[in-house]
Amino acid sequence: MVSILDEVKKEYIRDLVAKGRRADGRQFDELRKAISVERSIIPNAEGSARVHWGKTQVLVGIKMGVGAPFPDRPDEGVLSTNAELLPLASPVFEMGPPDANSIELARVVDRGIRSSNVIDLKSLFIEENKVWNVFVDIYVLDHDGNLIDASALAAMAALQCTRIPKYENGNIVYGEYSGNLNVTTKCVATTFAKIGSNILVDPTSDEELAMDARLTISTTPTHVCAMQKGAPGGFTKDELLNLIDKAFEKGNELRALL
Repeated sequence: MVSILDEVKKEYIRDLVAKGRRADGRQFDELRKAISVERSIIPNAEGSARVHWGKTQVLVGIKMGVGAPFPDRPDEGVLSTNAELLPLASPVFEMGPPDANSIELARVVDRGIRSSNVIDLKSLFIEENKVWNVFVDIYVLDHDGNLIDASALAAMAALQCTRIPKYENGNIVYGEYSGNLNVTTKCVATTFAKIGSNILVDPTSDEELAMDARLTISTTPTHVCAMQKGAPGGFTKDELLNLIDKAFEKGNELRALL
């Protein structure tokens, strides 16, 4: 029954897009209007943020711990990103180990942060064989599409308000802080969905159901720092170049929220 409903939704969206329209009334190149960011909402986290992205809602918490660095980067801290697609967010999510969607979500957000050098990892060095570990935990609370962009925005906002706990005599002094995390730039993600010959920015869950191809472009104000393609279809060279320009344009709109 669910698959039949999905097919009905898919055909409806494809027919609508072919006529130059979207179900929520937006233009093809228009982000959802109701995008908001709340910071520092989890008292026990070193940093946190919640993003409402239309009907999609994502919560990100940042925790910090002390551990050993990677052997090939002995003077750098460690970044780790995890994502959980909670069953309360959508009927399509189930309890259990991480699936391909949650793994992709975490990796794309992580790659954007890492490739753009959002965090100065060298500033997280404590002493020989001891560095700060930054744990970015993403929780999807409501799912109406475009989880990557919403999660990337929430992660960026959470990192901006993250405080580093005090470290004394080999122990973390929780509740006391030595300073703020050194955040060097603003990296956001912009996702496009191709349906037929049309390309839409910021797809809803129904539009994702109908899409032939998906492309996520992560940008800072000056650079493309990561890209991720999803779904079987593809993009032409001209489409790709145009979408890079669009990603900077929409990225600047999102950075204005940070």
